[in-house]
Amino acid sequence: MNAYVTPKRRRLVKFAGASVVSLLILSGCSSFSGKSDQPAYKETPVATLYNNAADQLQKENYAEAAKLFDEVERQHPYSVWATKAQLMAAYSLYMHNRYDQAINALDRFIQLHPANKDVPYAYYLKGLCYYEQISDVARDQQMTENAYATLKELIARFPTSPYARDAKVKLDLTRDHMAGKEMEIGRYYLRKGEYLAAINRFKRVIDEYQTTTHTPEALLRLVEAYWALGLKAEARKVAAVLGYNFPGSTWYGDAYRLVGGKKIGPTAQKNPWYKFW
Repeated sequence: MNAYVTPKRRRLVKFAGASVVSLLILSGCSSFSGKSDQPAYKETPVATLYNNAADQLQKENYAEAAKLFDEVERQHPYSVWATKAQLMAAYSLYMHNRYDQAINALDRFIQLHPANKDVPYAYYLKGLCYYEQISDVARDQQMTENAYATLKELIARFPTSPYARDAKVKLDLTRDHMAGKEMEIGRYYLRKGEYLAAINRFKRVIDEYQTTTHTPEALLRLVEAYWALGLKAEARKVAAVLGYNFPGSTWYGDAYRLVGGKKIGPTAQKNPWYKFW
């Protein structure tokens, strides 16, 4: 599980799903009736089948719950319960850490029911499936990119949904993680002496991830790369931008020492750094 996802957050997500289960059960129990002791090979009344699935979910028997929710749709494909069961099957798979299966189920739900009131929750759950698989920056970041794209779509399509606020927080964290990956690659090129490749990576952090925590270091690394190439005027110019935006940071202190101890604070620089490029 990704380090950004705390146990408390996990419980909150679980609580949200459990609330959905409760609401669905309460909304439909009065409309159906049936016996729960019918043989497995015979059709089970939809209310009984759905409530059995919900019971398994409450008991944290997630694999069994997913199977029973799928059975609701298989036995009663045209009932209102089938639509609800699709979403709850996906939620059960998510809780069971079967992320790929959950994502497939959520994509299917979104495609089949684009106007359903629970579509924002489906996008949020899909985003969590990717988010909880985010790995260390030294590894492939496909899951980070998928989480970013899904959460961004949720916010764009449903900005007032109850899930948009938490999605925005996680979106910022995914951006920071993506910037961290660029920094990891840039540092590697810098150590290898491949300065132009390093410069491209650090510039990307500044251009595309300017609000992340990696920006001041990216500016310092640019100073280092330019200085190593003998482009001292460029190095001083970037150091001035660093000093203007992050005057008290250790990164500026390092840049200050690198360019020879000369004060390079931009006394006349009035534009913010992101307009510099």
